[in-house]
Amino acid sequence: MLFVIMRAKQQWRPIPTMLLSLPFLKDQISTILRNKFAQGNDTSGYLHRLESLPTSYDAYFSFAQSLAQMPLRQDWPYYEPDTIEEIWNECDPTRPLGMLRAVNFEENSRRLETAFLSSVCGSMLGKPLEVNPNLYEMREAFSKVGEWPLRDYISDEMLRALGRRHWSWFETARDRIHYVAPDDDINYTLVGMLAVEQFGTAFTQLDLRNLWLNHLPISTTWGPERVMLLRSGLSYLEHDKSPIPLEEIGRWADVLTPDSELCGAAIRADAYGYACPGNPALAAELAWRDASFTHRRTGVYATMFLAAAIAAAQVLDDRVAVIDTALQFVPQRSRFYESASTCRDIVIKAGDWLEAYDAIHTRYGEFQHCGIHQEIGTLINTFLFAENVGDGICKQVAQGNDTDSFGASVGSLLGAWFGPDGFDHERWTAPFQDTIRTGLAYFYEQSLSQLAARIGRLPRIVSERSHKIVPSELYNQENNA
Repeated sequence: MLFVIMRAKQQWRPIPTMLLSLPFLKDQISTILRNKFAQGNDTSGYLHRLESLPTSYDAYFSFAQSLAQMPLRQDWPYYEPDTIEEIWNECDPTRPLGMLRAVNFEENSRRLETAFLSSVCGSMLGKPLEVNPNLYEMREAFSKVGEWPLRDYISDEMLRALGRRHWSWFETARDRIHYVAPDDDINYTLVGMLAVEQFGTAFTQLDLRNLWLNHLPISTTWGPERVMLLRSGLSYLEHDKSPIPLEEIGRWADVLTPDSELCGAAIRADAYGYACPGNPALAAELAWRDASFTHRRTGVYATMFLAAAIAAAQVLDDRVAVIDTALQFVPQRSRFYESASTCRDIVIKAGDWLEAYDAIHTRYGEFQHCGIHQEIGTLINTFLFAENVGDGICKQVAQGNDTDSFGASVGSLLGAWFGPDGFDHERWTAPFQDTIRTGLAYFYEQSLSQLAARIGRLPRIVSERSHKIVPSELYNQENNA
């Protein structure tokens, strides 16, 4: 949905544009209603009301706004807040609020370089398979050509056996790889890097919006991110006279953005985990600040979980402890906490990763590409069973769904935990010839090793600017000013 917000007599009011068709807007609202039902809202009668509306932009916009007041069903057992204060109140009260362990920046920089490179490799490994396969489909197809279990980048022959491939296959399949190809997951990690480099931990959602508008071509975004870019870009129509207030933009994620619980925010978590080694509390708060720009509930909690896990993995020796620590930064009465905890228990009790996958897929198989619950379950499975980084990114991609996104996420987590000794750097990065082609505008770094070095310096930047850290209460006041 797309609306221009105009000023009239010092008040903001929506003026629908003619850029999108009414049938499209109606379909978007229908999707939001389905989302609301999944989030526990009582949607009784709302679909009938939608069908009875006059076919006008004003009617659809007013109806969309009314969805913010939709009550929860009386039998809904979960409590899933959006503000950071309420989220913290719902998290484990014994969670660590400071450093788990002191970190030597020089020593840790190589670990972070490994985490970033592992993430890139996981993304490129999964990219030609980003067509929502499951493990059973890939095992059957790849076994026919002698490529199971997965041990290397995906070949043309493997894609033919599977019978479908992502459009990026031409530059991401084995023997075709000559550089890191553009990928939205990598884009978001680099935007997070830019946010920390430019603003330290004091960045606001206004800073993020401006970084997005400057660096993210709309064709490289999907879902809530694309919606937010479209709407934010419209503020430039009258930028000097009456820009859209950030407070107004923030409300869009509540009533005008479909699919705000999918994984689009979770793929933006990595940079915040990198920047906060041993400090999962700060990593989770920075991740919330980014994720809550576009997402709500599960979409935000998964982002906080991943950032906290990457931060903890840099200093903890026990993998289960990494997952348990990250879970402390998730609201305990949420659906995400329930599913992630269930998957954690499944994996711990399983004899191997295939047995764990069977149980996770049986329980959460309805959550497919970008669906968070199954994907986080498979990430936990990979992290606890991986023998090294290369083995782990292969296990993750072999479990299917959003193969490049979670190949990247688990690469960050595994690289942060194993460090350089657990990563066969030459084998996995040599095909890229130290070259990366991002999808970012006004971003000119093309050396993969130089980007990895910049990632390695993020914790020092955070430390040097620690006096600028904005507490939650102050941040909310500033962000809504």
